[in-house]
Amino acid sequence: MKIGRRGFFKIAAVTAGAAGASAATAAAAAHGAAEDGPGVLVDTTLCVGCRACEAACAEANHLAPPPEDANVFDQKRDMHEQAFTVVNRTEKAPGIERFAKKQCMHCLAPGCASACPVKAMSKSPEGPVVYNPNRCMGCRYCMIACPFDVPKYEYGSNAPRVRKCSFCAERQAKGLKPACTEVCPSGALTFGKRSELLEAAKTRIYTNPGRYVHHVYGEHEAGGTSWLYITDVDMEQLAFRTDVPERPIPDLASGALSVPPFVMTLWPPLLMGIYAFSNRREEIKNAESEPSNGKEEHHG
Repeated sequence: MKIGRRGFFKIAAVTAGAAGASAATAAAAAHGAAEDGPGVLVDTTLCVGCRACEAACAEANHLAPPPEDANVFDQKRDMHEQAFTVVNRTEKAPGIERFAKKQCMHCLAPGCASACPVKAMSKSPEGPVVYNPNRCMGCRYCMIACPFDVPKYEYGSNAPRVRKCSFCAERQAKGLKPACTEVCPSGALTFGKRSELLEAAKTRIYTNPGRYVHHVYGEHEAGGTSWLYITDVDMEQLAFRTDVPERPIPDLASGALSVPPFVMTLWPPLLMGIYAFSNRREEIKNAESEPSNGKEEHHG
């Protein structure tokens, strides 16, 4: 069957559309995740900066122990492949310190999971956003799609993985709390159902109008997250992104998400087919011309 240039691009367009529809369906499924799953309420006014959460996280995930030097607060820190959570410090006023831990926010509709073409990153039915290294092909689209800059890549490893907090999914499966929430001595971290935590956060805000900023960080950011924060300082001072859109990231990226699967899985075989077809035509042309040339030489 002969396929012309116009026919080829029609097939390409239809195939890309199918890939886009598949991505949109996955995004819709992620967005439909139950809002009553597990969550954590972080009250930064109660955090004392002990960093017991960092140590517990490192132990639970078999990571390098966090630095013990108090000078660690001298600069804002971010997560990395050996630190799934970090605590940062700021000043509300001279002599009044505030602390807050950062980790994966475990979005209700995670952009990282929707961007992953091989489902190495996924939203589990129980709530945590988890990673399967056996499926990962190292494209790092999850890192680009995350509005909170969470996933980190093991660039120095011979078998690199994407690394981030798993919300202690294995512990939760056994009926245990996430390691960080279990060791918090000041009550800054409260583990429970997200809906109940959200109600508790709003109650604290409205019954203490002069104590908190009137905003629950994570209620609407990126379509809502499992980790919720209340504070009396700007979240940006605590090294959090404050430019995160309220609309779920998969909704914003659904069109673009059709491109990676198409480019990676469909364009290569199509281009190879064109290449093989062109070579075959050239071979036939050469084969047809060879006998004629031979005959002319014989009678010459």
